[in-house]
Amino acid sequence: MIVFKKANELRSYLQHCGQTIGFVPTMGALHAGHTSLITRAKAEGCLAVVSIFVNPTQFNDRNDFLKYPVSLDNDMLLLADAGCDVLFLPSEAEIYPQGHAHIKAYDFGRLEQLLEGAHRPGHFKGVGQVVGRLLEIVQPQRLYMGRKDYQQCLIVEQLLAQMQLQDRITLIKSDTVREPDGLAMSSRNVRLNEPGRALAGLLYQCLVSIQTKKGLAPFRIVQRECMELLKAKGFEPEYVSLATPDDLTELEEYPASEPAVALIAARIGNVRLIDNVYVP
Repeated sequence: MIVFKKANELRSYLQHCGQTIGFVPTMGALHAGHTSLITRAKAEGCLAVVSIFVNPTQFNDRNDFLKYPVSLDNDMLLLADAGCDVLFLPSEAEIYPQGHAHIKAYDFGRLEQLLEGAHRPGHFKGVGQVVGRLLEIVQPQRLYMGRKDYQQCLIVEQLLAQMQLQDRITLIKSDTVREPDGLAMSSRNVRLNEPGRALAGLLYQCLVSIQTKKGLAPFRIVQRECMELLKAKGFEPEYVSLATPDDLTELEEYPASEPAVALIAARIGNVRLIDNVYVP
């Protein structure tokens, strides 16, 4: 695994690598969800390039940024074991050489204002800035992301269109990797204390309930049951929603013949968790 810290050195290397570049952008604190993306990129014949950069512009809560887990030594071991070819470890100055104020901002319309956008103002603006900048540097042909961050995947699809890269870069969305109790693997999970971790799988149980009760109960009743259960167990639920898969238009009822996506966000202690599943 080759490590680069300078954008110009990485770009020069990749321009002469002679392979399809499969890119996995991360903020570190890696887990099996991340390594599954690398495994897929390698299986599809790509040179696997991973970036680790904790992007300050996508945190609406400064304390959340300061508490974001950092485990670089362990991350590098995981990457090497997973077969990562190139690791990019940029400083903030490499990503934003002229500062945050001068980086291009993208407008994602209503998509950045609902669900995650409503609860994390400015978050998707920061995501667009950093992913856009990383794509300029790496210039991949394939971009690998996990479906756990469902809304983020839709944002990145819009970003590719706005950058006019949709014909040059294929976005590959991989299934969420889960713990045995169903908890979606996330870098934030390491911040859960023991009681919180014991309860965290409840989010997935709620999503499965939404899936399985289609045709058996109105969604508004299932939604209320999930909210009440989460509150009873000590969570602070932010949303339990059902939406259209393509643009996250929120639904008041299960669609009769179309698929939907169920999305959930809740806090347990000082840790915020999100998850989603398809509802066929």
